[in-house]
Formats: sequence, structure tokens, C-alpha cells
Amino acid sequence: MASQSMEVVAKALEQQMLQSVRIVEEQLDAEMNKLDRLDEDELEQLKERRLEALKKAQKQKQEWISKGHGEYREIPSEKDFFAEVKDSKNVICHFYRDSAIRSKILDKHLAILAKKHLETKFIKLNVEKAPFLTERLRIKVLPTLALVKDGKTKDYVVGFTDLGNTDEFPTEMLEWRLGCSDIINYSGSIMEPPAVGKKPGSKFTKVEKKTIRGKAYDSDSESDED
Repeated sequence: MASQSMEVVAKALEQQMLQSVRIVEEQLDAEMNKLDRLDEDELEQLKERRLEALKKAQKQKQEWISKGHGEYREIPSEKDFFAEVKDSKNVICHFYRDSAIRSKILDKHLAILAKKHLETKFIKLNVEKAPFLTERLRIKVLPTLALVKDGKTKDYVVGFTDLGNTDEFPTEMLEWRLGCSDIINYSGSIMEPPAVGKKPGSKFTKVEKKTIRGKAYDSDSESDED
């Protein structure tokens, strides 16, 4: 009789334990499902944010293209210069003369960078068609790049001094120099020039990030660099 009672109690305890285990498992399943749903919601939110960012980037890209970004082009006069820099946040203007051989070298590199850096407008202007602007910016060495941010000339790249003092500098070198002035979105390090295409004996000038107000550049040279 006593053994039967013990069996009944044991079975009752077993049933209670099984019931408790089922309850715990159900609670755990509920928590896991809750976490799964939370992860899905977060993933969906992340997808939505990324999609929104892509849409915004695409819209910005189209706006830049509509303003002439993405191509390296010549503007006809100094009057057009003021309209171009007013229309875009970042502008690089190549001041050149047909007789300046190095201007043609610069053209090749600028055409490549214009396609790569849509965030910046790349233009060129013949100094013979812009005497007032050339004098105002005190451009005396050709080629010269005027780097214009928010409508103000912030820096200049004069000749090839900052590019290794060689006609055979790589496009990456010019890209680095422009990145030092924060006129393009440069992904590399601005602390040292890139080693790509660097030849023994080339002299490179380390450029610090700087701001030059308005027409602060001056030079004693009035001749073209050949």
C-alpha cells in the first residue's frame, strides 16, 4: 500500500516537472520569437535607411550632373566663371594659355578626375579671355588651378611644384594635392603623397591643409611654365 502511494506521488511530481518544463520552454520560445521579430524589424529599418541614403545619393548625383559636374569642360569667358562658382560648392578652374605646354598635360589628368569626383566641378578658362579675373586672382604662372569653395578662392596649385616638379606625375598625385585642400572627397592619406608612379630624384612638396582668403596668392613670375 505504501509503495503504491509512493508511485502515485512520484508520478504526480513527474507530471508537475514536465508541466514546469513545458511552461519554461513555451516562455523561452516566446522570448526567442520576440527577439526574432525584433531583429527582423531592425533589419527592415536598416534596409529602409540604406534605401533612403541611396535615393538621396542618386538625387545628389543627378543635381551635380545637371550643374555640369562629371565632365571637364571649357567656359567661354570670365563672366561665366562667376556663374559657375556660384552654382556649385566645390569648383576647380584651370587657368591656361594655348602656348603653355604643361596646360595640355594638366588637361589629361583633370578629365580623369572630373569623372571620378562628381562632387566637384572641373572647368578651364583661357586667360586671354579673362584679363580682369586673371589680374584679380593675381595669376602669373601658367598653368594654375584655382580651388574655389563656397564661391571663394581658397587655394591654388601653381605649376607642377606640388606635383613633384615633373611633367610625368601620375593622376593620383594631382588627386592627392587636391585632397589636401579639401576641394574633393579624398579617401587616401593627405599626410604624404602617394607612391604610385614616383620616380627616383623627383622632389615632392609636403602640403599642409590651408585656407587662402580670396586672392592671397602672389608670385614674382609672369611667364608661362614650359
